[in-house]
Amino acid sequence: MRKFILAATLASIAFSASAQNASSPIGKWKTLDDETGKAMTITEVYEAKNGTLAAKITENLGLPATCSECSAPYTGKPFVGIVTLSNLKANKDGSWSGNGYKPSDDRKFNAKSVKLIDGGNKLEVKGCVAFICKTATWVRAH
Repeated sequence: MRKFILAATLASIAFSASAQNASSPIGKWKTLDDETGKAMTITEVYEAKNGTLAAKITENLGLPATCSECSAPYTGKPFVGIVTLSNLKANKDGSWSGNGYKPSDDRKFNAKSVKLIDGGNKLEVKGCVAFICKTATWVRAH
């Protein structure tokens, strides 16, 4: 009986962890080149100190070693550590919105909609500058 209770407890813990993973963008994601589809970075979405979500580059898979196009404070620094999404707050529709930064071309944008798709295996990031919007899809890194 004890073994059954232990097994049931472990199964419920594992199920709740996987369910949380599918409903939260927190974790590591592969960002892809818009034109080639090649993986460019591993970017980690995490809970920031102020309770919002943020994302920063944790691995460089295909960018130059340093960011020559970046403005201060990232000018000439490695891409690893650059914050690409910040101040993401939950919306009623299950998406998040906040601020974005694309270091490869030094663009700040409004992260209008950041939402999980494909059962939580992909993250759709819609960024807008004025009325021009573009959507990128990140793939969960396992």
